[in-house]
Amino acid sequence: MAKHHKKAKIKISGMSCVSCAKTIENSLENLDGVTKAQVNLGSEEAEVEYDSTKVNFPNLENAVEDAGYNVINEKVILKIGGMTCAMCVKAIEDSIKKLDGISNINVNLSSEKAYITYNPKMVTVFDMKKSIEDAGYQYLGTEGEKTGDIEEKVRMKDLKDKKNRTIVGFGVGIPLMVLMYVNISLPISMPLLSLIVSFIPFIYVSYPIFTAAYRSLKNRNLNMDVMYSMGIGVAYVASILGTFNIVLTPEFMFYETALILAAFLMLGRYMESRAIGRTSTAIKKLVGLQPKTAIVIRDDSQTEIPIEDVQLNDIVMVKPGERIPVDGKVVDGESYVDESVITGEPIPAFKDKGKNVVGGTFNKNSVLKFEATKIGKDTMLSQIIRLVEDAQGSRPPVQKIADKAVTFFIPTILTIAIVAFIVWYLIFGSTLLFALTVLISILVVACPCALGLATPTAITVGIGRGAELGILVKNSDALEISEKLNTILFDKTGTLTKGKPEVTDIVTVSMEKAELLMFAASVEKNSQHPLGEAMVKKAKKDGIDLKDVKEFDTFGGKGITATVEDKKIFIGNRALFNDNNIEITDEIDEKRANLEKQGKTAMLIAINHQTSGIIAVADTLKETTKDAIAELKKMGLKVVMITGDNERTANAIAKQIGIENVLSEVLPEDKAIEVKRLQDNGEIVAFVGDGINDAPALAQSDVGIAIGSGTDVAIESGKIVLIKDNLMDAAAGVQLSKKVMSRIKQNLFWAFAYNVVLIPVAAGVLYPAFGIVFRPEFAGLAMALSSVTVVSLSLMLKGYVPPAKKENTHLNKI
Repeated sequence: MAKHHKKAKIKISGMSCVSCAKTIENSLENLDGVTKAQVNLGSEEAEVEYDSTKVNFPNLENAVEDAGYNVINEKVILKIGGMTCAMCVKAIEDSIKKLDGISNINVNLSSEKAYITYNPKMVTVFDMKKSIEDAGYQYLGTEGEKTGDIEEKVRMKDLKDKKNRTIVGFGVGIPLMVLMYVNISLPISMPLLSLIVSFIPFIYVSYPIFTAAYRSLKNRNLNMDVMYSMGIGVAYVASILGTFNIVLTPEFMFYETALILAAFLMLGRYMESRAIGRTSTAIKKLVGLQPKTAIVIRDDSQTEIPIEDVQLNDIVMVKPGERIPVDGKVVDGESYVDESVITGEPIPAFKDKGKNVVGGTFNKNSVLKFEATKIGKDTMLSQIIRLVEDAQGSRPPVQKIADKAVTFFIPTILTIAIVAFIVWYLIFGSTLLFALTVLISILVVACPCALGLATPTAITVGIGRGAELGILVKNSDALEISEKLNTILFDKTGTLTKGKPEVTDIVTVSMEKAELLMFAASVEKNSQHPLGEAMVKKAKKDGIDLKDVKEFDTFGGKGITATVEDKKIFIGNRALFNDNNIEITDEIDEKRANLEKQGKTAMLIAINHQTSGIIAVADTLKETTKDAIAELKKMGLKVVMITGDNERTANAIAKQIGIENVLSEVLPEDKAIEVKRLQDNGEIVAFVGDGINDAPALAQSDVGIAIGSGTDVAIESGKIVLIKDNLMDAAAGVQLSKKVMSRIKQNLFWAFAYNVVLIPVAAGVLYPAFGIVFRPEFAGLAMALSSVTVVSLSLMLKGYVPPAKKENTHLNKI
């Protein structure tokens, strides 16, 4: 088989018959370069033979997905050491992409991690490890392995090494520079003394730069180490040639320049590494909340075991002053638990039998025993950590600007440096010394490191800060879209309101209120709707016995029907009654209208097709609803409420909140359609919701904001998750997104500004008019400052507090 002729195995889900397999085969075989595609329905796999010069593995996956099926891949996060700039990122990505079976890879320079989606049947983590090491970088393990201590030791060793090389470089380079300007009688010539004094220090300081450049060239990559090596190499070699009068003369003295340049490079990387190490403190804090061990009760005895050995349904005991190890439900004991790390609430929550506890929270004052309901990666804390890590590893569209720039950067700079040298030396007739100075300065000052750090550092710090504030941004795309929002759509029940309505009024026709409530609550006990739960709660409170029901049926957005004691019961709105030809008297209709004017939901009740009364239910607003709406309107956003309530009730509630735009009588399945309608009108829409019914609308919206206290489906569908059930966090999430995007743009501006301004200066454009020459030493300093500026700007996000959070008395802190 030719080297470029390859085979791939793709795991597929969603197939149900032979025609599905044929559809996928046709989709694959339509690709130019695919010679054979065979799909096995039993094993749910596609085996494909293809020409890798014409088509690649991601193309094959896209063909499967275009046919309407899903590709099953695995994801892994690899920790990598030794990266210094954007070109290192590109080198690692290019190296791993060469492996067959890699679907997607994104290397984050600031978090020093590679986020990889791959086909485990074609490639392994060991293959990736080898690829990383062959490219000249350090493989430090996978996320989830207990590599934290090793990673920290490697980081500290690397920092110490850079620091030592920096000290040696300046310690020798600066005295040499001083000697250049001091007239001292020496037994040997100054050039020869400089060579002797600088030789070993230069090798020591610049060794990592030259070895990195060698590895890069070996792998056919151009990175900044190649340019730095050229810059300091040319300077040092020119000095040696001048010292011994070989081609050049002794005036070519760059020994101290080469050494100080190498020291500046080490200093810049030392400062970068220190700063980058601080960008992921949010994740470190979250991971630090996880206890290492747990006390479980098995066979009536207490045993302390590693947390990873805790099993579902284990009875776990946690003492006062300890962190709860996993999620569970209390079976014995009473205590107050500090849940501020998850909910942001500073007041400890009281826990007793039947209440849920969350791993990572702090037990305050008494012993609790609970049954483990979620362990390992399924605990809330683990899910939060995973969400934050995935988001930090994502790449927003704005990053494409930097990625494109980096691709063409080094060839462009090499061209500018060579052209500048030729122009000054051959055309303008300057000295060779001046032309070499220009060449070296350009090679050193032109650093894309800042460009590579601009986006990932801001994303890493910003998303980490969001986690500290109780705002989980699941994907960096959400940040960029949130900045452009002009409309925010709120579901009413459970989002703007507490979702725990209570019965306020019972109106009857020729029957007792208790009897009407009995029929209604008996039917509603089979419903999960909050309004129905309010009736059941009221009946139980009044001591009413509920009856068994038959023929229970629901009509989305209209109501429900059932049979109780051989009577057909109808509970719902006018649409349900109209569909079933049930007459609504003028008196009942008037009473219903008056209740709805008060912002109450009035449910009509009929027995055997005769209108029998009304039960009104009111849901109270959340404490932060009005303030959150006011804050969003202050930001210039159009705020819309969407609800299944009738127009009169919906408008009454909206008026209380301060919302002018209302979409009422919207069926649950139509919420996504309403979102789409707004989008078709050119609006960029965020949808805020919490229920299963909200999932389609959350997914349809440009940015879905899911209330963390809501269902798992809603949280899965949202792009931003609010851990705490606080609507002010919706405003804070938008403000955080705008702030992070603003910081990314500032970073990109400074990254480009350094190069746009300093490269022409280094090329000598100011020399003819002002006599200004940008010496290589200053070029080295500017190079270091550019990266430090960008990282420092990103780190300032660590202390950012959205204005909406300042309005609250409490901040969600970790």
